[in-house]
Amino acid sequence: MATRKYQLTLLLFLLGLSASAQDSSLLHMLNDSMAAHPRKTYVMGTFKAEHIINLQTVEGPAAGNLNFVIQHRFGTLNSGSYNFFGLDNATLRLGLDYGITDDLSVGIGRSSYLKTFDGYVKYKFLRQTEGGGMPVTMAVIGTVTDFTQDITDEVFLNTSDRTAYSAELLIARKFGRKLSLQVSPTYLHYNFVPTPQDKNNIIAIGLGGRMKITNRMSIDAEYDVVPKNQIVSYTVHNSFSLGWDIETGGHVFQLVFTNSQSIVPTQFLTQTTGTWGKGDIYFGFNISRNFNLKKKH
Repeated sequence: MATRKYQLTLLLFLLGLSASAQDSSLLHMLNDSMAAHPRKTYVMGTFKAEHIINLQTVEGPAAGNLNFVIQHRFGTLNSGSYNFFGLDNATLRLGLDYGITDDLSVGIGRSSYLKTFDGYVKYKFLRQTEGGGMPVTMAVIGTVTDFTQDITDEVFLNTSDRTAYSAELLIARKFGRKLSLQVSPTYLHYNFVPTPQDKNNIIAIGLGGRMKITNRMSIDAEYDVVPKNQIVSYTVHNSFSLGWDIETGGHVFQLVFTNSQSIVPTQFLTQTTGTWGKGDIYFGFNISRNFNLKKKH
């Protein structure tokens, strides 16, 4: 009887060693498979809002989310004390942005500058990943604008004449936890231009960045360049803007200083006529509020 007990104990011990060896082998195979096909970890929060200041960022509302945007610009600081250094005047844009998917969003807006309506479609087709892999996030955005204000009594402008288009390629990278940079090559088309010497098709480029200074605050800068000899009937200056972001729960509040009065790309890129050096600086703010419309299961 004792001999059988010893034999049974030995058999169970050998079976345990065999099972342990198989488990170890399977674990090694699983680890090797994970090493060969690592799971992608996407970089999140390259920017905290959909605008650096005037330029759109690679960010968009999540699927089923609605973003309400208020963009406000007072008058120029050099308008003097009679106009309370610009605070008596204002340009306003109200916008709604909706996330169809996490990568595809649409938006509409209305600006008081030239009584302009705008709409856009944005698609994010590449995402920056951690630990190598994809080094940047990339998106494309197409915008159409139509101004309705009467600007001349000499020429009748129909809806087509008042319509302009822009197409932007947004390329952004987040460097660590604090710094994000973006470059935005832009193509603009105007159905109507002031003179035959002005080009209907304009090339521009936007440069922007964000630097976090605390967990809820950041400094933003943006510089938009329109190469010369494309618009000749009036003087165009490059748009330069500075901003201070403050995150408060579902809101992002941004204080703005810029030499551009308008806010939509077909206008602030090609219709900025003032300079910082002469005090043509518009103080203002951007506010965005996110609403989750997706039903919770």
